[in-house]
Amino acid sequence: MVEALGTSWPVFIGITVILMGFASFMTGQGLAGTWRPMRQCVPYAILLGGADRFLTWGLYQGELFLFTGYVIDTLVILAIMVLAYRFTQARKMVAQYPWVYERSGPFGWREKV
Repeated sequence: MVEALGTSWPVFIGITVILMGFASFMTGQGLAGTWRPMRQCVPYAILLGGADRFLTWGLYQGELFLFTGYVIDTLVILAIMVLAYRFTQARKMVAQYPWVYERSGPFGWREKV
């Protein structure tokens, strides 16, 4: 699996999951906070995936143009971004329309009966 990432596990956890995960979490919150559609997460995840590969290459001599590493990094970033988007959207729907909706778990809402 390390060959597919193009770097070591600690670098993957540090750069992709922690650093870029925080950036993608904040991006997902920003998109949901301004009522943008969820499909806008994809281009931002693609850009953050490129930044992730560049930081991995620049700081830790990882492989820059490794396609599988880029895809794995981008999918992890996209997953974090979509979770943050959905969490923020559910929170906003319940906060903005409390007479219509109630929370249904951390990522959903339902109509009050």
